Amino acid sequence: MDTTTQGNQELVFDARLQSAKDLAWWLYIFHGLSLVLSLGMLSWLPLIVNYIKRGDAADTFVYSHHRWQIRSFWWYLFWMFAGGVIWMTLVGIPLAVLIWSLAWIWKAYRIIKGWLDLNDNKAMPV
Repeated sequence: MDTTTQGNQELVFDARLQSAKDLAWWLYIFHGLSLVLSLGMLSWLPLIVNYIKRGDAADTFVYSHHRWQIRSFWWYLFWMFAGGVIWMTLVGIPLAVLIWSLAWIWKAYRIIKGWLDLNDNKAMPV
């Protein structure tokens, strides 16, 4: 851990925390690219990394970002599946499209919100 003194404040650089933060930053990017390029179908790839690496971020605000991304994936999958079930009825097709659209917007919001809060060193709500 490196420390630097500026005025009355001591700045602390924690390499472990910065590494965990950098990884979470890239995972937000990969989740976002997956959402845009494959409607989220490839989000399981960064999800695996989230599960593997979240333990490394234990006791830091970055842990909440891994949890945020994991929960975003599973809720998005649930709503996409629910839309698929509703799609099976002809009457439900417009409702399914609405559900899928809202789920996509919601996941995009969560990715953007998480990414911005990570850049501001804020924990995500649990």
